[in-house]
Amino acid sequence: MKTVLSTKKLSEKNKIRLEDAGFLIMERSFIKIRPKHFQLDKCYDLLLFTSKNAVKSVLKNKKKLSVIKGRECLCVGKQTRKFLKKKEFKVLAQAENARELGKLIVKDYNNRSFTFFSGSLRRNELPQLLAEHKIVFNEIEVYETVIKPYKINVKTDAILFFSPSGVQSFLKENQLEEQDCFCIGKTTAKALEDKTENCIVAPQPSVEAVIETVIKYYK
Repeated sequence: MKTVLSTKKLSEKNKIRLEDAGFLIMERSFIKIRPKHFQLDKCYDLLLFTSKNAVKSVLKNKKKLSVIKGRECLCVGKQTRKFLKKKEFKVLAQAENARELGKLIVKDYNNRSFTFFSGSLRRNELPQLLAEHKIVFNEIEVYETVIKPYKINVKTDAILFFSPSGVQSFLKENQLEEQDCFCIGKTTAKALEDKTENCIVAPQPSVEAVIETVIKYYK
């Protein structure tokens, strides 16, 4: 029986999916998301979200909802898109990661302006691309990503990673040995590139795709 460590808490459905496939599951949240109070002095034409956490944090600020509710937006990931539509936002397009979203904006939306809702550990690709192509935008930090390192003393066969910050937190107290590392996307995998060669990227950036990749890999 393979032992799988998830670096975030899984839904009951996803845990059962792994257990039914014959895996022993360990889980630990290596990061914590803290919504931040923020000012919204200017809201541009379109909204940008690179994570579901950003959407959740914005929705917690009730005073700002009248300004942004129902607005058109672009996002990263199917789960973010699904959540935005559920909350009655109009999603014009999505991409698999922030860099691809930036390329999409440069190609198809370069005459529009944007308000980008970000987290404290966001990468530079998206704002850098917008700035390079002189696309008008402002950035508002709406949540803080806090790393929560934890020492794992049990031998594991596989580790599931869902963000670069999760990788960073795990490596604070642990070393990779021969485990297979399953990543939610290329950006997360890049955080592991000098730590291991045993890195498998899910075909879609979703928790469910990571779970299915693990199951197929060990069949």
